[in-house]
Amino acid sequence: MQKLSTVLTAGLLALSSASAWAEQSCETVKMADPGWSDIAATNAITGFLLDGMGYKAKVDTLAVPITFGGLKDGQVDVFLGNWMPAQQGFYDKFVATGDVTQLAKNLDGTEFTLAVPDYVWDAGVHNFADLNKFADKFEKKIYGIGSGAPANLSLKEIIKTNDFGMGEWKLVESSEQAMLAEVSRAVKKQKFVTFLGWTPHPMNVQLKMHYLKGGEKYFGDTGSVYTLTRKGYAQACPNVGKLLTNLSFTQEMENSIMSEVVNNKVSNADAAKAWIKANPAVLDKWLDGVKTVDGKDALAAVKAKL
Repeated sequence: MQKLSTVLTAGLLALSSASAWAEQSCETVKMADPGWSDIAATNAITGFLLDGMGYKAKVDTLAVPITFGGLKDGQVDVFLGNWMPAQQGFYDKFVATGDVTQLAKNLDGTEFTLAVPDYVWDAGVHNFADLNKFADKFEKKIYGIGSGAPANLSLKEIIKTNDFGMGEWKLVESSEQAMLAEVSRAVKKQKFVTFLGWTPHPMNVQLKMHYLKGGEKYFGDTGSVYTLTRKGYAQACPNVGKLLTNLSFTQEMENSIMSEVVNNKVSNADAAKAWIKANPAVLDKWLDGVKTVDGKDALAAVKAKL
């Protein structure tokens, strides 16, 4: 009996050591940021929580195609920016095949399609089909985001197939920030411009803008954002996996953080921390069933960081 007890004790110690080693090997969480304001905000929230729990978030700026490839190859652990249905093609190629895991929905009620300023809307541009009627005023240009982004691929498909009569149009690709700077310049001159718009984002407050109808075939109606992980990550790192499963955001939350960054030149990290400090009740859900890296109460540890 004593021998059996010794064996059981040794086994439990081994399991405990293995579990501790597993969590230590998960201490650095490799995350991707495609250069979008909303994902910078949610990465900052997640990074603050992980830091309070004793982990470290390592965020790399990667284009969406590189991010999906990195998730498949195990070079990226987490991506909080799986916008659907905009990324349906990448979902089919990586998630549906089982190479990447869609862990949880983190945001609902998004909108992502072409938009125009209010004066362009007032001139009669309400639908994708209206764009080519004013082709000369638009200089046959659509302003998109970074090269390789799923939304850009959809716009290229519209041009390639001459949908809406837009076969001679050109897509101008750039970063989110460069696109919005171009739009702002056009608005100051009251020039016709159409561009990719989405919610949540401060652009919806900074610009008097309207979203066009008719592009649902390419962009869907309203959408959602999901958290992706590399295959098996939640099993290999169950504590972080639990946190990621718990994490859900609201448009008001993200808009508040992004507005602080854009309008008051606050860092994403400081804006996220300030929002959490002002809304600590959200931690109860996010940290339910979650521990620190060394097995202690995560809620108390994170609150101590505020």
